[in-house]
Amino acid sequence: MSRQQHVDVLVVGLGPAGASAAIAAAQAGLKVLGVDRKRRLGEPVQCAEWIPLPLAKHAQGQGVRLQGIQGMRSNLPSGEQAHSSVPGLVVDRAAFDRALAEQAQAAGAEIRCSTQFMGLESGNSVALFSAGNEEFAVAFHLLIAADGPYSPIAHELGLPPLEVVHTRQYTVPLLQSCSDTEVWLSDAYPGGYAWLFPKGDWANLGLGAERHLLEDLKQPLDALHQQLIAQGRVGSDIIHRTGGAIPVGGLREKLVVGNTLFVGDAAGFTHPVTGAGIAAAVASGERAGQAAGAYLALSQAQALAEFEQDMREQFEASLLRAVQQRRRQAHARASMPVLEAAAYRQGWIAFPEYFAEIV
Repeated sequence: MSRQQHVDVLVVGLGPAGASAAIAAAQAGLKVLGVDRKRRLGEPVQCAEWIPLPLAKHAQGQGVRLQGIQGMRSNLPSGEQAHSSVPGLVVDRAAFDRALAEQAQAAGAEIRCSTQFMGLESGNSVALFSAGNEEFAVAFHLLIAADGPYSPIAHELGLPPLEVVHTRQYTVPLLQSCSDTEVWLSDAYPGGYAWLFPKGDWANLGLGAERHLLEDLKQPLDALHQQLIAQGRVGSDIIHRTGGAIPVGGLREKLVVGNTLFVGDAAGFTHPVTGAGIAAAVASGERAGQAAGAYLALSQAQALAEFEQDMREQFEASLLRAVQQRRRQAHARASMPVLEAAAYRQGWIAFPEYFAEIV
């Protein structure tokens, strides 16, 4: 071990949650180190790249905004379509992440990429890392875990893994401009859905599904791609392929474990039905950074408990409803060979049945 660094707050993972945490903690006057295993922040992109309008304030950097979005079209297998007003933006997610990291640096945080988390020691207050041929340790007062749905920090602390669905996505030419996102609900995408998110001359075309129900995501995605090509909506070229995991089980049992705060996907803030997670990631990261400032800079011992309470009050009810609707749909899928329209309507946010009382 070549050296040991000492910081107030260590942030592992510099996506929207981690970078937002680093900004807030640095603005509170704390010594902050943010690390990420990626060589270039935000890449590869594993996201459909939509954000709600309130996040537009974080999309001011050059090259971040790609297209405005007015609504969402939701398609049932019967051909029924619902249109919802969901204003937002499609962004260049890599540029969005880097813009947040630059804000963290401007606030005084140190940022390190190509840095792999290796483990914890000394009562979970020292983290071990490798970066190239170098190995080093970081002693910290607080650790903010923003390291994704497979969180190595959670594993190191002996916490259970999060339930996830898997996704696959292509970036394809968009031949018919539009200002709505579009989703398809179908038995071809069990436990998930397919989507088309326009971004100027291009679009993100993807799908998510539960791996135990659909092992091969490529075949149904290729079929949808060919369908849209035949309709003249998209081109045949695929300029980018990506995929990843989305947590769908709701929040962890605890967001604060000792001196570790979990945020973003690592905490389970992603919506279990829609997969939307950027807004919650930013909110949870900002609040964690503020809590770190209150706890360390202002000696407010209750600050970490208040972070957990605030986040649960803000997000837990909607996440719990989504988890319950996923379970209801899974039960329906187990009892019928093909889901009825009512099951889809109950399980998707564009329909009023989704918000009906769950018994």
